[in-house]
Amino acid sequence: MTTANETAKTITQATIPTKSYILASVAALIIGSFAYGIGLYNADMALNEKGYYLIILLFGLFSMVSVQKAVRDEREGIKTSKIYTRICWASSAIAISLLVLGLYNAELLLSEKGFYAMAYTLSVFSVVVMQKNIRDKAWANETNTDSKQDTDIVFEE
Repeated sequence: MTTANETAKTITQATIPTKSYILASVAALIIGSFAYGIGLYNADMALNEKGYYLIILLFGLFSMVSVQKAVRDEREGIKTSKIYTRICWASSAIAISLLVLGLYNAELLLSEKGFYAMAYTLSVFSVVVMQKNIRDKAWANETNTDSKQDTDIVFEE
């Protein structure tokens, strides 16, 4: 029969993101955001259009982190207001919709539109994964303070 401490250790070990997983998510965010930025820099469009697409990326990254936090808080029993959760989901939907509408109406080649869509998708997905990794690591450190494991996040070394 397993003790509560052994069960907590097993759960903790199962939820701790590995360093390679953390590095992969950080690399995906950097690659996606950098590619998106380079694409904007090299694009033949007006400065206000470039600003529009940059703000959509930043808004999307922030709104996705907020959604992940709201969902995770609810899942862990942390009180979250319904209005905040709805605002988070609405913000994410608005960010994606603004990108889709902007690309639909843009006078860009289809390959350029696809590039921006894929770089955006990679960036917002990886920022959600990074937020999840940070929360998983924090939870593991809180529940397993008696035995230090190799769970240092990349930025803390």
